Amino acid sequence: MPSCRALARNHDFTALWIGQTVSEIGSRMTMFVFPLITFAMTGSAVLAAASEALYLLGVAGTLLPAGVLADRYDRRRIMLVASGSGVLLYGSLAVAGVLGELTVPHLFAVALLTGVGAGLFAPAEISAVRTVVPAEDLPTALSQNQARLHVASLISAPLGGVLYAVTRWLPFAVDAVTFAVSFVQLGRIRTDLSPETYDGPRPRPLQDLKDGVRFVVSRPFFRVLTIWSGLSNLAVNALFFVAILRLIEGGFGSFQIGLVEAAAGSAGIVGAVLAPWLIERLATGWLTVAIAWCFLPLVVPMAFWNQPWVVAAAIGLGMLLNPAGNAGIGSYRIAVTPPELLGRVQSTSQFVSWSMMPLAPVLAGVLLSTVGGQTAILVLGGFSALVACIPTFSRSVRAVPRPALWERHKAPGAVAVAA
Repeated sequence: MPSCRALARNHDFTALWIGQTVSEIGSRMTMFVFPLITFAMTGSAVLAAASEALYLLGVAGTLLPAGVLADRYDRRRIMLVASGSGVLLYGSLAVAGVLGELTVPHLFAVALLTGVGAGLFAPAEISAVRTVVPAEDLPTALSQNQARLHVASLISAPLGGVLYAVTRWLPFAVDAVTFAVSFVQLGRIRTDLSPETYDGPRPRPLQDLKDGVRFVVSRPFFRVLTIWSGLSNLAVNALFFVAILRLIEGGFGSFQIGLVEAAAGSAGIVGAVLAPWLIERLATGWLTVAIAWCFLPLVVPMAFWNQPWVVAAAIGLGMLLNPAGNAGIGSYRIAVTPPELLGRVQSTSQFVSWSMMPLAPVLAGVLLSTVGGQTAILVLGGFSALVACIPTFSRSVRAVPRPALWERHKAPGAVAVAA
């Protein structure tokens, strides 16, 4: 029978997961609605895009210092501050909407500050997961987190559209409630989420930040994985943007185009269910290599048949293995990172990935306008192939075994997570 301590940890992860699933749906819904409201108020596509860009800027700009905070202070309090600020910020938009005082500067300020909150939350959350989840259960826990993202992707846009159709401010009121749910669920966590105790005088924050970056840069596995994940995000997201923009140019309706995102979300959920089974049976390194190449065969049909069902099928098939790859290699990275460095290592890797993401629509737009949709997809396919070579030719990635053998790969200073 599971021990009381194990039951408490299961309770804590469940509380964290439920709160973040609800909050993730709300946040993605709001990001869908932000450009709609901004365009309705201004008629400017540039300003509409700026609202989402400000959110991404807030996330990327906060991640590195947030990693330092996660390794210095109680992660539960950090997450409570981030969730509480979401309640206040989105609540302020709802109140302004009710009073008829909603303005674009207010929207932009909330977009930026909620991005800051998301960046603050992320390293603290992953450090908390490491604390409350036994090492052998990390792949399953991160697979559940992958499922959370795809459920949010599937639900958020339709929900946002329905609420927006009722009244403009309603999505913000609902999102404030989702952050309140997250706040309450975080309050139910019983495990002490304080960072590891530090022997001797504590280094300055800047030195802490340098230590995290130095750890990533000095180890081939972390260095390769960080470079690959950033470039892979750029390539795959640009490919997705080109496919969607090409469908829009082809005159297809919003319902048909929505089929693509629904297919991606549905496939991601199925992939997240299969992920623990795949991770347990396949060497994590070779599973990662397979993920790197999985989108390549799908480029050809997308290039030659500009149809929603073709794009939906291709993106959906490409997403099936994605949760297993993300959860597998992510779990390994957490398992072999010294606990006292986890927040900084995670934030460094996420910073690179998030910094690349705003470039994806820019790259997609430039290619689409200069060489046309078909050539743009083939060019991005070639770029994706080059990016896939990074983990394929890396011995440090290929050598990662199945989870049962991860213990021998722990970095100096890492300790086993108690069951």
